[in-house]
Amino acid sequence: MSDVLAVVEHRRGSLRDVSFELVTAGADLVGDTGGDLHLAVVGGDVDAFAEELSLAGVDAIHTVAEGDEFNHDVSVQAVEALAGELDPTYVLMGNTVNGLDYAPAVAERLDRPLVTDAIDLRNDGGLVVTREMYASKVESTVEVDADRAAVTVRPGEWDAAEEPGEPAVEAFSFDLDESRVRSRVTGFEEVGSGDVDITDADVLVSVGRGIEEEENIELVQELADALGATLSSSRPIVDNGWLPKDRQVGQSGKVVTPKFYIAIGISGAVQHVAGMKGAENIVAINTDPDAPIFDIADYGIVGDLFEVVPELIEQFE
Repeated sequence: MSDVLAVVEHRRGSLRDVSFELVTAGADLVGDTGGDLHLAVVGGDVDAFAEELSLAGVDAIHTVAEGDEFNHDVSVQAVEALAGELDPTYVLMGNTVNGLDYAPAVAERLDRPLVTDAIDLRNDGGLVVTREMYASKVESTVEVDADRAAVTVRPGEWDAAEEPGEPAVEAFSFDLDESRVRSRVTGFEEVGSGDVDITDADVLVSVGRGIEEEENIELVQELADALGATLSSSRPIVDNGWLPKDRQVGQSGKVVTPKFYIAIGISGAVQHVAGMKGAENIVAINTDPDAPIFDIADYGIVGDLFEVVPELIEQFE
């Protein structure tokens, strides 16, 4: 039997989507090992977060009431102390800005190997981790030659856990070494346009190089408005300066999991697909019937976007 400790994430008063995906990943892993799944909630409104995380498959939630926002030094100490008490076989964290900030330090303090950016996990007499390499063109399998390990999991690769459960909720306290806490969050400043967070959108209308000219983006924006959707893009649009960085979907942008993702004039390069393949429904519009985007699309329209999009706008308006 092997226990799993998954460390959830929150930001500005809300649990991040990856928290619920960590529950699924952890539950799958303990299904292989026959152990228990523990969640760690460090900082923020721990009681409210614990209530949201009371999900099927979770055996225990450990709350650490230290600070309001993520703090590297606090998180490292808290996870180190909790793991020291629980002695889980595997520690799971998000492969996110926060996760990659503190996961290496946690692994070092626990003296465990760290495997990052996992897209699949299983226990086959030992931990086996699937990762992607060469801009997501190749999958690699890593067999961890150690009894215990730390892993960061890629957002959007596991379904978010939803079924309610009744885990034990326990407050965890430890002696925080204040001398090792050398930074504090004093506020937040939005970057780029700062007007939207595409990771929170239910419907995304995304535009690629097929739009040809910057002024043509207005046409796709009209479709987004008609749908009550959010406008996003592939990397070439951002590289051209036509949309801000916070609108970019993809490996070097943001990972999104909307209910609907409408890809307009996007070929479907692996770097872009890595950021949106977790969408529930994918609609592709492209003139090339052999475009890779159609390989993952649920619905496809082979046609000129300058003819198709106005028709769609008319229908939805």
